[in-house]
Amino acid sequence: MQKTLRSPRHLRLIQLIVDKRKAAGLSQADLAKAIDRYQSVVAAIESGGRRLDVIEFLDLAETIGFDPHDILNE
Repeated sequence: MQKTLRSPRHLRLIQLIVDKRKAAGLSQADLAKAIDRYQSVVAAIESGGRRLDVIEFLDLAETIGFDPHDILNE
């Protein structure tokens, strides 16, 4: 089984999240502040260097304003 970090599915999920963040007009710094993290954490997630856990994914979805079910179906 392929490792999930930087796998095609992982990279696709991250790209969808980045697209949603940008569409919402949020910078990495804005998002980081809203989820009480450093901007470097958001950058690491978005670059594929850090894997998301489920709770972080749900927090990002709520903060950015997208339905997590929809993004998983894309």
